[in-house]
Amino acid sequence: MAKKDNLTTGLAISGTVLAWLPILAPIVFSGIFFLAERELRFDYLMPAELFLVGLAGSLLLLWAAFRARSHRGLIGMSLAIAIVALVSSQGVAVLTGLASGTQPAVGWRWTIVVSLLAVYILALLVVAVGGLLLCRDCWRSSTPWPKIA
Repeated sequence: MAKKDNLTTGLAISGTVLAWLPILAPIVFSGIFFLAERELRFDYLMPAELFLVGLAGSLLLLWAAFRARSHRGLIGMSLAIAIVALVSSQGVAVLTGLASGTQPAVGWRWTIVVSLLAVYILALLVVAVGGLLLCRDCWRSSTPWPKIA
């Protein structure tokens, strides 16, 4: 039996907020910096730097998804892909010498690392969208709508 009570809804909302934070933070900070300095700067590494926040949100979403029996596969698989992509990106950077600076950040090494980082960000985005869908499902079932006569 699916549990769509206040705890599940709270887990879903908290997890969704935390999952969206690493995605939205670079956009918000870039906008603030652009308004202040009239120069566009975008920190594309910030979602990886905020990995623990995204992981915490994803785990809350996974817990809520199992309680609600909704979107478990979407959130679980996307979380697994995000973790594997981020670890792989860092591993490739270390193995190829990009992390230590012995190799310049150009060429095929850089392309692989940035591509894996993009996969991580896209997987985290899917987790966050899954969180929105889970919130919608929890809210829809827990809020009784009054009947209009």
